[in-house]
Amino acid sequence: MEHQNTCLVSACLTGLCTRYDGQSKPDPACLRRLATCHWIPVCPEQLGGLATPRPAATLTGGDGHGVLAGTARVVDRFGTDVTAAFVRGAQMVLAIAQAQNITLCLLKSGSPSCGFDPLGVTAALLQRHGIQIISF
Repeated sequence: MEHQNTCLVSACLTGLCTRYDGQSKPDPACLRRLATCHWIPVCPEQLGGLATPRPAATLTGGDGHGVLAGTARVVDRFGTDVTAAFVRGAQMVLAIAQAQNITLCLLKSGSPSCGFDPLGVTAALLQRHGIQIISF
């Protein structure tokens, strides 16, 4: 099979144990989609310097666009503000995408980084730069 473009994918969707709880969430539909392209797994939280496992985190005061604008935050279940790590991870994912001329990212739904509803920090930053997002 001929491979087409390169895409980025949330590492947990590929079976890597990168989720906050140290687990993975391999998605069969996502894996089928990956069969048609070269792909690079990314975990924005790890790229931002957070450990695995790590406390679950949520967006507060808005979505990923709000976090990037400084009007919302990401806070873990203990009340620790982890916004800086989420923004740093999003910036790292964007840098990888730009360095590889990537225009498509397959991201994990429900994540404060990669989610689409509400829009996570990484998803918002990629979207702001015209990168197509497909949520799984």
